[in-house]
Amino acid sequence: MKEIKKKSLIPVYSVAAAWALYCIAFPLYRTWHFIALACSAALVFVVLSVIFPGKTEYVEIPEEPVSTGDDKVDALIAEGRAAAAEMRGLRDSIPDIAVRKKLDDIITVIESIFKKVAEDANCFRQVRRFADFYLPTTIKLLHTYDDFSRSGAEGDNITGTMGRIDTALGTIHDSYIEFYDSLFEHQALDIETDILVLESMLKNEGLLNS
Repeated sequence: MKEIKKKSLIPVYSVAAAWALYCIAFPLYRTWHFIALACSAALVFVVLSVIFPGKTEYVEIPEEPVSTGDDKVDALIAEGRAAAAEMRGLRDSIPDIAVRKKLDDIITVIESIFKKVAEDANCFRQVRRFADFYLPTTIKLLHTYDDFSRSGAEGDNITGTMGRIDTALGTIHDSYIEFYDSLFEHQALDIETDILVLESMLKNEGLLNS
């Protein structure tokens, strides 16, 4: 998903209109007349640019298919991307800004998780379990929140459920962060072993004080 900011054309057209009106209403035969015209046009442009800043659009950029050489890993990555895309669609239809921010954070972690499995196939089993159990439940909660938010009703069941889902999104994000961190466990252990071996070698060579 790419963010594109489109500027409004109203300030540009207004400057052209202001320029034409100024030329009709005031003389233009001295230097200061042109300076006044330029300043007036600039002022119109600045003021209207603030009033009409344009709009921000989100454009879906097709992702290049990943080929790791392992069909199972490639299928898992495609599944993760599909889940993230579905969440983005739900995110765009949810009006609550705070909920959308939480969902943005969750999507970012999900993308990191599937990027990790693309780089390290040793994570496959962990990420496969994550995709089978955690993602479907999260998506189900988001669909429920979206349905309730668009219902227009404000009963206790609806508002209470939406509130619980909102709170749960924070917990989900924290859990996803912990899961992502766990994917680096074996690498952390390897580095720790390398450090211990290096320290031992340096001590044997008398290059490291005990």
